[in-house]
Amino acid sequence: MSLPPEKATELKQIIHDHLIKMDIHGRIRDVLAETVRADGQHGQRSLSEEDFIHALQRRGIVDDVMKDLHFTNEVSHAEPDSVNKSATRFVDKNIAQLKTTNISPLRRYLYLQVLGGKAFLEHLQEPEPLPGQVCSTFTLHLHFRNQRFRSKPVPCACEPDLQEGFLLEVHRDGPGDAGKMADATTMLSICDPVHMVLIKTDTSGDTTLISSYFLDWRRVLSAPNGKTGVSVELLGVGSECKVAVGVLNLKLELYPPLTETLSPDVVTTQQSLERQKTAEKERLFLVYAKQWWQEFLEIRPSHQSKLVKIFAQDENGVNRPVCSYVRVLRAGRLLESPRQAARFVSLLAQERAPVVGGGVRQEQWCSMMAFLCRNKGDCEDHATLLCSLLLGFGLDAYVCVGTKAKNTPYTWVMTCSTDGSITFWESFTAHRYLHRPIDPDAPPMVPQPKPSHPYRTLGCVFNHKMFLANCQPSDAVELCVFDFTDGSRWKAMSEEAVRSVCAPGSTSSLPPTPPLCSPSIAPNEASNQLELEMRYLLAEHRKDLGLATVWDDHLSYLLSAALSAYELERCTGVSCGNEEFQDAVRRAVPDGHTFKGFPIHFLHRNARRAFATCLRSAFCEEIVCCRGDHVRLAVRVRVFAYPESACAVWIMFACKYRSVL
Repeated sequence: MSLPPEKATELKQIIHDHLIKMDIHGRIRDVLAETVRADGQHGQRSLSEEDFIHALQRRGIVDDVMKDLHFTNEVSHAEPDSVNKSATRFVDKNIAQLKTTNISPLRRYLYLQVLGGKAFLEHLQEPEPLPGQVCSTFTLHLHFRNQRFRSKPVPCACEPDLQEGFLLEVHRDGPGDAGKMADATTMLSICDPVHMVLIKTDTSGDTTLISSYFLDWRRVLSAPNGKTGVSVELLGVGSECKVAVGVLNLKLELYPPLTETLSPDVVTTQQSLERQKTAEKERLFLVYAKQWWQEFLEIRPSHQSKLVKIFAQDENGVNRPVCSYVRVLRAGRLLESPRQAARFVSLLAQERAPVVGGGVRQEQWCSMMAFLCRNKGDCEDHATLLCSLLLGFGLDAYVCVGTKAKNTPYTWVMTCSTDGSITFWESFTAHRYLHRPIDPDAPPMVPQPKPSHPYRTLGCVFNHKMFLANCQPSDAVELCVFDFTDGSRWKAMSEEAVRSVCAPGSTSSLPPTPPLCSPSIAPNEASNQLELEMRYLLAEHRKDLGLATVWDDHLSYLLSAALSAYELERCTGVSCGNEEFQDAVRRAVPDGHTFKGFPIHFLHRNARRAFATCLRSAFCEEIVCCRGDHVRLAVRVRVFAYPESACAVWIMFACKYRSVL
């Protein structure tokens, strides 16, 4: 027997709130500290999980937790089928599903507690949300050394009730040291920050990046008892990167506590040395980049107008080399192929960086963590993510900076195959274009290939370790020859210079690369729910027109094959299964009847928004408002889940009716 995901989440939230109310964190910390001290006095080397549970039982904490949790046998008497039909059989307060975390006594952990926020003045005038009222929410995302976490959403307020605890594992880097506990000296050399990203989600589900903050957690190494409190001031992003948006109160603790803490001066000195080393590397790269740019301009005066972008501003207004935005990113088993990776990137929404008061487009290259948490960004964010994923799949991939129609600055991705062919990848649509160069020296009567891609000019290409500027006489894409070893066509930066400031771990100022998160939605349940909502909206719309609605469930089921084929074609570029679908429809539609179908694709699961969009199509409205003899309607929804909560939603409306005329 299992609960639906939404009920399980609700139960977990009830239990979480109950444990916070009991101050369970504080009580467990006291018992843990007492047990560790007793363990040390008896000379034992390690503390087992069983010893810790016995200590909790002796103090009566387990009994206190279980006292208010009651279980009922009502569910066991329910009919087997009824449990799957409805979740109303379950009583929330009587069922608890506990999830345990395996904590190794040989590992060191950093426990980061968020104790609430304050001074979010933008929400000063917002009233308290009423129970059950839909309101805008804050969600805090964390990334630390390949671990990602997310807080529960809380209502936006001047003092948001962000109360969360995150257990971060601190690893050792040396070979064979992964199972050993990191000591204070080892942790002092770990300069990876805790990347905190605050996202606002409005009532329509639209997300906004509020702040992106890098927390240096190593101050806890000099704190007595391995505990310290800190208030961090979050700054805005983009044009508001120097304006404070609010304050978060944090508490940092180390488990197990350090036997010997470091001096605050040692920690401060280490941080200062890292900053100096980073500043020196960045200064030397800037000197080199200036000299390289001057040499590039001396080749041809027209190079001054080419789009050769060496640096770009991130969401915090920090200028970083563009090569640092690309990483070799492997998706594990979350993505199966380069084309599926392109499909995933295309499902992340497109949005330009907002500008207060309008005006010229503001360019903002987001760090990968901020882009993934927000689930939307501009062409630069999509292109760098797609290039990183293609590199992870072993392709020779580059980000291209140039223009498209109307001389609009644009970025896309290209891959070079071993046979020399060049493929352009459009990150917004997952379309692929084979590059067929035009020979400008060919006789006039020789037919030349017409470009199928929308790109006009190309200024430079780059990836995580190479940067090359286009120094060919013309920067038109159709005339470009992509032989990067030819110094007369492409001026390359020194790979060693790029590596000095862009390689992972080269400087302490580079944001760490986050792993992708697995899908958070169950595709079948999401499909069923959205289909029920679409049926209801369609029936209500027809009722307003004075029309009855008779469903053909068999026809609805047949539409699944078409929707699956559409998504497969988007992922692979190959169309298949259409013959079987057409044959099944012919069998399902009697002689003398007419069949009409309308498929449409969305990136969201909001039924009302989707239905309103569908009605804007005259063909869809013709199906929805169909009048005639023996009218039967069908609707099918398929939700395809991808990493990072991205989803492809396919909806198909269809009808069949007897042709009278």
